[in-house]
Amino acid sequence: MNTYYHQVTKAKNDAKNVAIAQSIIKHINEVQDLNLDHYLKTIGDVGYQIYLVDDEKIHKFYGGNYRVRDLPDSTVQKVLNGKIYHGMRDFPRETFVTGFFANYLSNTVGVPFQYHQKHYAMFLRPDIKLLFNEVHTIMGGWTLFMGIISLAAMLFFAKLLIRPITELTAATKRIARERFDTPLKIERKDEIGQLATSFNTMMGQLQENDLMRKEFISNVSHDFQSPLLNIQGYAGLLKSELTEEERHNYVAIIQNETHRLSTLTKQLLLLTSLDQAARRIERKEYSLDQQLKITIQKYRWWLEEEGINLSMTLEPTIFNGDAGLLENVWENLLTNAIKYNRSDGDIYVTLASSMKEVNVIIQDTGIGMNDVTKKQLFERFYRADESRSKEGTGLGLSIVEEIIHLHEGHIKVESELNKGTTFIISLPNL
Repeated sequence: MNTYYHQVTKAKNDAKNVAIAQSIIKHINEVQDLNLDHYLKTIGDVGYQIYLVDDEKIHKFYGGNYRVRDLPDSTVQKVLNGKIYHGMRDFPRETFVTGFFANYLSNTVGVPFQYHQKHYAMFLRPDIKLLFNEVHTIMGGWTLFMGIISLAAMLFFAKLLIRPITELTAATKRIARERFDTPLKIERKDEIGQLATSFNTMMGQLQENDLMRKEFISNVSHDFQSPLLNIQGYAGLLKSELTEEERHNYVAIIQNETHRLSTLTKQLLLLTSLDQAARRIERKEYSLDQQLKITIQKYRWWLEEEGINLSMTLEPTIFNGDAGLLENVWENLLTNAIKYNRSDGDIYVTLASSMKEVNVIIQDTGIGMNDVTKKQLFERFYRADESRSKEGTGLGLSIVEEIIHLHEGHIKVESELNKGTTFIISLPNL
């Protein structure tokens, strides 16, 4: 605004006031018996400040007073000599267009004229105080009003901005007290809305993790309590008078329950280590087909004991993975295939590899499972009714799935009741 005033408006304002002054002079020249003093006083009363000087340097003011009378005598003389004075146009630059309101005698326009054979110089400018006094009041009131409105709007929007942050703070405190059932109701599209959405997602995940943790503790307590009660009960019976056969049976039960506890403890420790977010698998290249052969060989006695036939088709494969973790996968799947197979059943183990992935298929002709069991198969501590008598822990397949996911692979199960089960493992060939 300031630049536009100095570059454009100031020159136009100067020219406009020169034209007004010349119009006044034209009227003076056209009227023969004009009372110059009365006429200029009238012009001053209607809103102009006039400074009149004759060739004898006698001067007079009409209209409002000038705050600063800084007009040089040389300027007055030039106008008396017939030149026009452009004081408004040439007034020194001031910021924020204050030059327009400067009540200086030098901030005028000056025009020469003759009256009754005398030369005069008339300097003129609008009486800003008279013409714009009401405008000043309105602008002052408007500025004050806008200031109040701006302050109120700032406080209002600041409160709108702070309110979701306050809600986030309160929600954080609720989470610290393990209360995950009160999601944030912040429906915004900006960054705070995105933060609230992420916070609700995190809260839902924490709630799910909390439920899983409580369920995990409950399941672990139950699975530990059952064999401990059996051990305690049968140990108490050993103190009584028993036959050798009864004593032998009770000792065998205690050994089985102890073995079950040992297996459960090992699986819990492994599952805990797999759950650690910071765990990084130790990849190295090794012969996957040899590992499968060694695993099968370890359980050859069990296969012979159950009378199960095992066929394997293993393509020589060098795989880059964590051999220790993957050994747990093959052992779990192979022992399940033996445990839930029928007498004189069959197991087929296939290993095939390509440039992109390695596929391991373990198929049995056992009891199979229904659709409900398949959906819950990889849940921790889940055991179908048929498997309860097999003394499983319900953690083996959860461990298998975790290890496969750590290797960025996936596992699929196909099964039909009384016809068998097939596990298909696909691992990326990195």
